[in-house]
Amino acid sequence: MKRKITFFILAIATGSCSLINAQHTNVMISSNNFPNEPSIAINPKNTNELVAGSNIDNYYYSTDGGLTWTEDLLTSTYGVWGDPVIACDTTGSFYFFHLSNPPSGSWIDRIVCQRTNSPGGIWTPGTYTGLNGNKAQDKHWVAINKNTNGIYMTWTEFDAYGSNIPTDSSRIMFSRSLDQGQTWSSALKINEVSGDCIDEDNTTEGAVPAIGPNGEVYVAWAGPAGLVFDRSTDGGNTWLSQDIFVSAIPGGWDFAIPGIYRANGLPITTCDLSGGPNHGTIYISWTDQRNGVTDTDVWLVKSVDGGNTWSAPIKVNDDTSNRQQFFTWMTLDQATGELWFVFYDRRNYNDTRTDVYMARSADGGNTFQNFKVSDTPFIPTPGVFFGDYTNVTAHNNVVRPIWTRLHNGSLTLWTAIIDPLATGIENNNGLSNDVLLLEQNYPNPYKQQTTFSFKLHQTEEVTLKVYDFFGRCIAIPVNKEILGYGKHVKVFDEPLANGTYFYELKAGSKLMRRKMLVID
Repeated sequence: MKRKITFFILAIATGSCSLINAQHTNVMISSNNFPNEPSIAINPKNTNELVAGSNIDNYYYSTDGGLTWTEDLLTSTYGVWGDPVIACDTTGSFYFFHLSNPPSGSWIDRIVCQRTNSPGGIWTPGTYTGLNGNKAQDKHWVAINKNTNGIYMTWTEFDAYGSNIPTDSSRIMFSRSLDQGQTWSSALKINEVSGDCIDEDNTTEGAVPAIGPNGEVYVAWAGPAGLVFDRSTDGGNTWLSQDIFVSAIPGGWDFAIPGIYRANGLPITTCDLSGGPNHGTIYISWTDQRNGVTDTDVWLVKSVDGGNTWSAPIKVNDDTSNRQQFFTWMTLDQATGELWFVFYDRRNYNDTRTDVYMARSADGGNTFQNFKVSDTPFIPTPGVFFGDYTNVTAHNNVVRPIWTRLHNGSLTLWTAIIDPLATGIENNNGLSNDVLLLEQNYPNPYKQQTTFSFKLHQTEEVTLKVYDFFGRCIAIPVNKEILGYGKHVKVFDEPLANGTYFYELKAGSKLMRRKMLVID
């Protein structure tokens, strides 16, 4: 039976001349079946549509931007085990990739793909790739080429999962589907240096692929050679003969976090295809304990030459607490070029109380704004399996993280309605009024018409945009107009539904934002 969870948003009052720090509405997706290890994807053609999955066989969908969710159980011809991965192509079809537990065959002996044409639709019974006798296929992820809808998958193959026999090894595998997951290419080994099978630091794991600007397939992973990178320029037919070293991972990718059953810092790879100033830049993010076992941090490196060379690691979390940040995930909003990160964070406490934080970079990973997204902290229980990752999806300023909350031994699954215009940045971005001034709209709240006023102190190219509560641009009252020194007034009378909105003024490189209300 499908279960529906409903959450109602309360109107956010405003009246101040400054934008308050972000208040990101938390929504509980589920408390059923001990959900953990979540994944989430958004439909880029309709950002109200989201599908999520959790370990082992739960899926959830929303058609109202993540405010309410319906949940059900996934079944497959080949059984459903863990490592849920949700993806969406440009037709609006969603995919659920997972490990297998077949009625005949070996446990996790293949990677299974199931597809539905719409949220709440019927899932296909499943196809698979990677079947190789009784070898274990584990920890997969996918990337979809938005120009062709080709699906590219990488994962770890174990000779025998958990084995400490020296002759047993692990390796990174690749397969692709060019027909929406109906058929798959033969699995191909792509790594140069293989690892062991223990599922620890010297195992090759964390292969998350990304698509490049010309259809390249990029992927990085961790293992005995450190953090390494590989690429294919012909759709996965051939790969580099030698993996490219990216960075050492001091302390290894497998480490201990107090209160967590097990933790890892495996890497995530993405590439900017937005057409903006960082188009083609490749990013890799991970966590490690190079600063000590009590100070796990989130790191980012980038490459602007197709992965040949890499920047030095830069820290994403901006705290100075020497405390734990762990289980990060990263995505790139391909409509805006902005990077979004989600991770668990203990900067505010000296015990195992845990918050969920996010970080945002609007300048290609040079600087980051950190902000707390969870309403309250939780205290995990060491004996309860917490999963291996969080996740986040974003398109055109609609940003939805997903995370597991483990409190008092109970697991629940959460998302948040992120307000991209209020991620802990003051409304004037540090500007004084003698540089740029965006006044509060008047009247506010308003019914049918309001007025935007702003002052310029030199001639600038000006754009004024209006966003809805979900961060979607819904109107552009001023679009790249060259305006001179002095005060400017713009009457706005486009019909809007009741609710909370934001307006943003960009003048040259300067940016200011404010909040407004529409009422009957």
